[in-house]
Amino acid sequence: MWLVTFFLLYSLQKARSEDVGTSLYFVNDSVQQLTFSSTVGAVIPCPASGSPSAGLRWYLATGDDIYDVPHIRHVHANGTLQLYPFSPSAFNSFIHDNDYFCTADNSAGKIRSPSIRVKAVFREPYTVRVEDQRSMRGNVAVFKCLIPSAVQEYVSVVSWEKDTVSIVPGRNSFPLISEAGCASLVQTCLC
Repeated sequence: MWLVTFFLLYSLQKARSEDVGTSLYFVNDSVQQLTFSSTVGAVIPCPASGSPSAGLRWYLATGDDIYDVPHIRHVHANGTLQLYPFSPSAFNSFIHDNDYFCTADNSAGKIRSPSIRVKAVFREPYTVRVEDQRSMRGNVAVFKCLIPSAVQEYVSVVSWEKDTVSIVPGRNSFPLISEAGCASLVQTCLC
């Protein structure tokens, strides 16, 4: 009888501690990199949820808690991390170019999101140009579009023009000019 009573009390206690209906899961953990404009800012929801409601927290990849920086970074009560728009003089790599992750915890346990690479970029005017090229008459000349290194990661060449007329590969490829027009060749690469 004592053994049966003990087993019954143990089972009831175990059932209470393992609440039916508790869960903790990622809603969407596919965001691994976020590049945002300094003039717009970014809003990053923690991709976790649970039942009962999970406590959501953000950390730097080093494991350090993040803290609010007025008008720069804020963690909302719903677990969303917000990075506000900022001027180039307010750039801080610790905040604007770093890895973050969030955690969710409730009675079901604790989970950690994959790291999310957050990187701010600045909207600045830039100019692309064609690299100077020399070639002997009748030979092939290879033209290269020079894109400033600060924007190379975000810009790709989509077309070439000669005298504001698009050059379509195969239809009007080089040589496009007569020997007499060699000196006046001006190419433009569009990004």
